[in-house]
Amino acid sequence: MRTFDLTPLYRSAIGFDRLVNLLEQRAEAAPSYPPYNVELVSEDKYRIVMALAGFSRNEIEIVAERDTLNVSGRKQKDEVQRTFLHRGIAARDFEQRFQLANHVKVVSAGFDNGMLTIELVREVPEAHKPRKIAIADALGNTDNVQVLEQPQQNAA
Repeated sequence: MRTFDLTPLYRSAIGFDRLVNLLEQRAEAAPSYPPYNVELVSEDKYRIVMALAGFSRNEIEIVAERDTLNVSGRKQKDEVQRTFLHRGIAARDFEQRFQLANHVKVVSAGFDNGMLTIELVREVPEAHKPRKIAIADALGNTDNVQVLEQPQQNAA
């Protein structure tokens, strides 16, 4: 596996240390269980779908805290002793963390037929949206300056 030295980025990019830390964490072995998809539903809507065969709804916990979404599953012990000739369904405890971008929040979650679906939406407050600034003349007048409507925000 290749390793990258990202220290030169620290010299010229102020405030991006969190991003570099995320890249370094993701470079480590990412958990592959349980399998999941991340979908872009529309410009500001996302969906996470996780395959959780063998789990029931009360064995799954979803916690959204600041910029992290934590999905965990704790399998309850079977009271019946089973003897498997082949065990292909993992059904083991797991913890999966997702880093959320700014202003992304969880809207809803559902569990049906072993599939956990988490709906997310990005809601940028008006104060954080780009706006056009009028430029005044030398006397400070902005009377003859027309401010156009807010520019459209690009998709992430």
